[in-house]
Amino acid sequence: MSDAVKKVVLAYSGGLDTSVILRWLQDTYGCEVVTFTADIGQGEEVEPARAKAEMLGIQEIFVEDLREEFVRDFVFPMFRANALYEGTYLLGTSIARPLIAKRQIEIAREVGADAVSHGATGKGNDQVRFELSYYALNPDIKIIAPWREWDLTSRTRLVDYAESHQIPIPRDKRGEAPFSQDANLLHISSEGKALEDPWVEPDWDHVLTRVTPPWRAPDTAEEITIDCEAGDPVAVNGEALSPAALLTRLNDLGGRNGIGILDMVENRFVGMKNRGVYETPGGTVLLHARRAMESLTLDRNAAHQKDEFMPRYAEMIYNGFWFAPEREMLQAAIDQASRRVTGTVRMKLYKGNTLVTGRKSPNSLYSEEVVTFEEDSVYDQKDAEGFIKLNALRLRLAKKVGG
Repeated sequence: MSDAVKKVVLAYSGGLDTSVILRWLQDTYGCEVVTFTADIGQGEEVEPARAKAEMLGIQEIFVEDLREEFVRDFVFPMFRANALYEGTYLLGTSIARPLIAKRQIEIAREVGADAVSHGATGKGNDQVRFELSYYALNPDIKIIAPWREWDLTSRTRLVDYAESHQIPIPRDKRGEAPFSQDANLLHISSEGKALEDPWVEPDWDHVLTRVTPPWRAPDTAEEITIDCEAGDPVAVNGEALSPAALLTRLNDLGGRNGIGILDMVENRFVGMKNRGVYETPGGTVLLHARRAMESLTLDRNAAHQKDEFMPRYAEMIYNGFWFAPEREMLQAAIDQASRRVTGTVRMKLYKGNTLVTGRKSPNSLYSEEVVTFEEDSVYDQKDAEGFIKLNALRLRLAKKVGG
């Protein structure tokens, strides 16, 4: 096996699992390991991963801030589609994986690596998302997925392996964690262990880290405005912000007002159901703001066509097909429609609720002159009779023939 792989790029967090994987790759494949740690807004320092990789003898270490790229090139394009998986999930974990995979493949090319590796388990969706992305970007890359190969099938075995190889173990990793969490700038997900029974209410005080529970949120509504240009948000309360800074600001605003908590049972791509708790404060605020802006600026049929695209588009992202041609085809149509979505939305945030209170746009298709209940000269109400009769013709004929 040592001849099969010479150099591998590992997606490395610095935690127990990926530190064990790092040493296991060296022992099992006899290969050189290059570590890659991405800062995508997980809220933790990433530089300690560099120090730990150095301590474990790694020579080539990549620690990179990808927050702007993450929001600009992945989150915002996805939000132009108003994407929700199974009607509720804002795809926070799903959308982060193709970026990490993309950069891994780029690094592999830069350093001359012939393989990449990740720490996703054989039961989850992430293994699919990583590996579909790897193959889409480099069809000949070798992929090493330790959780599908090794015999370290329990937390105890991982700890024993770490201790026997002088790998430092954080105190909170020696015992069974009550649940696992994954975070980035868009969301925090919590799942497993204490959360596995879908009837048991989460211990909110321990689960929630980004969102204040609505019942503890301020008793006064907070009013904000969001400016959009060509489908993407560009300013909050009149202040122009970069993509990552804007999402950070919306996370703060939504989080303190109890917005963005989701407890759902979802259908994983690999075939099982899974219960997860998600915190997506800024994304939830943004979703409501974008839909309000689209209601003013998109033609009826264009808006409805976008809504028909959305479930399929969301499923593509959830299942790991970000780099697939069908996703890119839909993205082109979605981006075309989004060119008109420019303007300002005003909202009130209050105890888990987002209330749109106003919207305006230079591209508005809304006409007070047409919709007014007062007398007007642009709409002849008598025209509705013929319109209705033409649309009723097939219904009337069907009834006459069918009885």
